[in-house]
Amino acid sequence: MSTVAGGWSIQQVARLAGTTSRTLRHYDDVGLVKPSRIGDNGYRYYDSAALVRLQRVLLLRELGLGIPAIADVLAGQRDDVQALENHLRWLDQEQSRLARQRASVQRTIDDLRGGEMTMAEKMFDGFDHTRYREEVEQRWGREAYASADAWWRGMSAEEKAAWTARQTALQADWIAAAERGDAPDGAAAQALAQRQFDWLAGVPGTPGFADGGPTKEYFTGLGDMYVADERFAANYGGAAGAAFVRDAMRSYAEREL
Repeated sequence: MSTVAGGWSIQQVARLAGTTSRTLRHYDDVGLVKPSRIGDNGYRYYDSAALVRLQRVLLLRELGLGIPAIADVLAGQRDDVQALENHLRWLDQEQSRLARQRASVQRTIDDLRGGEMTMAEKMFDGFDHTRYREEVEQRWGREAYASADAWWRGMSAEEKAAWTARQTALQADWIAAAERGDAPDGAAAQALAQRQFDWLAGVPGTPGFADGGPTKEYFTGLGDMYVADERFAANYGGAAGAAFVRDAMRSYAEREL
């Protein structure tokens, strides 16, 4: 669609984005997406930078985040390219998970139609909420898993989406730091380790939760697990990225815990 001088009109943007002019005016009022200029007639116009920000807002809305949560995410991620790369990684992960779910459901349908006995271990691929239950219970006890599970199930959809977005952004920032070649004990990596600590500190059932954060043993043990288990390592870009996270967490633990 062609632009008018000074950018796209609010009506054009609403059509392009599949939203409404009323929604765009609301985003302006609350400071989420400001128009690049307002014409003499009072109409709002948007340039390319405003459209990029709108795309980010709509992506976060798709995750179920409310306006206050979106504002917090945008405030913490000012680099549009990096933020969109983070979101793209999350979408890729979700695409893979949903593809596994779809294949699992289709396999069950095919088995039922054919009168075959469905293989239980194949029925729940992609239904990932409890996939680490055995590891958690073996390492830290049933109470740790039960507390975290109850906490997760008690969240609203928006709260779950906000927590997932925070987790995904942290993982993406770890990957970016490892790819840059940051030192595990350097300032940037240690800031990420602090974020990792704060993230874990908010999960009931984490050893040390009652005292304000994970214990040294738990924190360093998780770092070791990230390297030892390829499922965890994949969250940090593979074995090399996971080793970087582990080393940064160890350095943090030795200094702070």
